[in-house]
Amino acid sequence: MAGLLVDWRPIKTNRNFRYVVMGQFVSLLGSNLTMVAIPYQVYRETHSSLWVGLASLIQLPFLIAGSLIGGAYGDRFEKRRLLVGGGVICGLVDAALAINAAQRGSHLFVLIAFAALLAASTGFTGPIRSAAIPKILGPDDLIAGYSINQVSMNTALVVGPTLGGFVLASFPLSACYLGDAVSFFWTAAMTLFIAPLPPSNDVIPSKLWQSIRDGFSYVKDHAIAKTVWYADLNAMVFGMPRALFPAMALTVYHGGSRTLGFLYSAIGIGAVITALFTGWIQRVEQRGRAVILSIAVFGAAMVGLGAVHILWFGVIMLAIAGGMDVISTVLRNTILQLAITDEFRGRLSAIQMAVVTGGPRLGDIESGGVAAFTSTEFSVISGGLACIVGIFYLAFRQKAFWNARSLTSNEG
Repeated sequence: MAGLLVDWRPIKTNRNFRYVVMGQFVSLLGSNLTMVAIPYQVYRETHSSLWVGLASLIQLPFLIAGSLIGGAYGDRFEKRRLLVGGGVICGLVDAALAINAAQRGSHLFVLIAFAALLAASTGFTGPIRSAAIPKILGPDDLIAGYSINQVSMNTALVVGPTLGGFVLASFPLSACYLGDAVSFFWTAAMTLFIAPLPPSNDVIPSKLWQSIRDGFSYVKDHAIAKTVWYADLNAMVFGMPRALFPAMALTVYHGGSRTLGFLYSAIGIGAVITALFTGWIQRVEQRGRAVILSIAVFGAAMVGLGAVHILWFGVIMLAIAGGMDVISTVLRNTILQLAITDEFRGRLSAIQMAVVTGGPRLGDIESGGVAAFTSTEFSVISGGLACIVGIFYLAFRQKAFWNARSLTSNEG
């Protein structure tokens, strides 16, 4: 049994990692309140899943720009100061969202504008925090560290949306944004307790845009990094119908805000359960193959979600998808971090941040657009099938990744 459970040793023995996880958990808890609040507010004002997708898509270029700049600065400057400053800015933007939500009348444009600014701010800090973990932990602790990270993230994903549904039903909408603002200030405070995180000695000082371009040049011929990101994009763009959750809650399951909270939190429930039993992942040799198969099961779960209109069955399908995403994420992060060199870690973490968070936003517009021209159910089913076809096509094109028994920096 001990070999199946997640290895908690890094959080017990590594003080810096412990404070990072504590701060990130509270921040993610608050961010999931906002994750529910923004699409709910957009759908309430427009009654359109397409608008929910568009609002999410508008945030994408701001998210990407923020993450690229954050990754470049994270490679060049001390990371702790950047994380503290970024957290404070995120909290202030959330406070502005709360003020907007408290106003009378419709303020859709203001909502989208501040949501885009929040995406840029969180995008800035995301790759810096991601690049800090391999500097805090040794290579042998990466799988355990990323598994603990998944437990933390997905526990927040369970509690946050459920709490968000409760807050939406019981308090003014602005309460969700205020809760997120407080969480960012808490994260900034926790970051002050970790040791300084200086840049790598191998980083060559350069102008910001040259530094970003150097990162893309490094990725250009890095087969492992590109395959890892293609796999994630395939799952998130086609297999994550997040923009359809408000419509499913109201029209498929005939529920309300609490039902919406269940749909968002179901993914996290499956993810937390799976993350608690990730000890076996350390022994997986064919990590690329495990990534491919877990994403295929993810897509199959989404087909089941769209085909059966029973809430408890849908929750189970989303939980299965969340579990498969944990397995894929832990392996993909470990593969990527072991395959890249330290001086590019922040910039590649920025590109990964753009992929990981940008993919679902592209998925929002894909699923919302298909639903607008067909139906909610057809959009979910077709997306799941496309996810399955896409991941096996990637396996066919990248046979080295499928067959690899050991992925190290020598194979980049």
